[in-house]
Amino acid sequence: MIIRIAPDVGWLPVSFTNVYFLGRPGGRWILVDAGFPGRAREILAAAEARFGSGSTPEAIVLTHGHIDHAGNAAALAGAWDVPIYAHHLETPFLTGRSAYPPPDPTVGGAIAFLSRFLPVRPRDLGGRLRELHTHKVPGAARWEWVLTPGHSPGHICLFRASDRVLLTGDALVSVNMDSWVGLIGARPQLAGPPAPFTINWSSARSSLKELAKLRPNVLGCGHGAPISDSDLPERLEHFAQHFRAPRRGRYVRQPARTDENGIVDLPPAPFDPVPFATAGALLCVGLALGAGYLDDEKRK
Repeated sequence: MIIRIAPDVGWLPVSFTNVYFLGRPGGRWILVDAGFPGRAREILAAAEARFGSGSTPEAIVLTHGHIDHAGNAAALAGAWDVPIYAHHLETPFLTGRSAYPPPDPTVGGAIAFLSRFLPVRPRDLGGRLRELHTHKVPGAARWEWVLTPGHSPGHICLFRASDRVLLTGDALVSVNMDSWVGLIGARPQLAGPPAPFTINWSSARSSLKELAKLRPNVLGCGHGAPISDSDLPERLEHFAQHFRAPRRGRYVRQPARTDENGIVDLPPAPFDPVPFATAGALLCVGLALGAGYLDDEKRK
């Protein structure tokens, strides 16, 4: 179930989001990200198959707190009796104090359309949540975390310098989430953070440039298959240098502002025509069906 992408690094696709296992059987290990809600049993079974019955991680480390990455964190932490680590700028969104800035469906693309139907309520991970302090990753020797804001305020990536393995969360993904074809399963390609949930595009671009400086040999993203091509460092550098924000969208010209307590200020929400168009289409269908029913009644 878990696929090895580098020494002591296992990849598990859970629904449309990836989780990673760092460590080896018989030793210390951690879980990176926790997938969309409702998949805790799948992750528990995969962990048992890899590390053995009764084995528990040192910790769960979250790249950020969006629901598709933290959805099973509380259930898994409870089952294993372990702490959950995240950056302190993510804590208001993981303790129920604040919801994340709302997604922007007007930015365009496949995932933007789907964002209208995803839950955005605050999450509370309770007393198991801990803040990351030093840049060392708890429970994972030789791994460090790098602050990469933009997609979310306290987004982090994990990096092992000894063999240049980089886990990017949603700061960088390997699937074109703006394309329906890409979502279905095209070959891996470098792509920017999921657009409707990215709240600061200037920071997101700066984060990509910082990741490119690491010159990774192996890339494990939050969405899409891992990449380990020989020309990956050059490709990532070119991608980061030429990355551009979307042409339109709520957060494109003015970012959301947040702090340790949650949302501080939001740019105005642009008009979203899709709900009105959908309602109009349903109304037309209803009128057409009603007219057909009346015609049938008249014929009787």
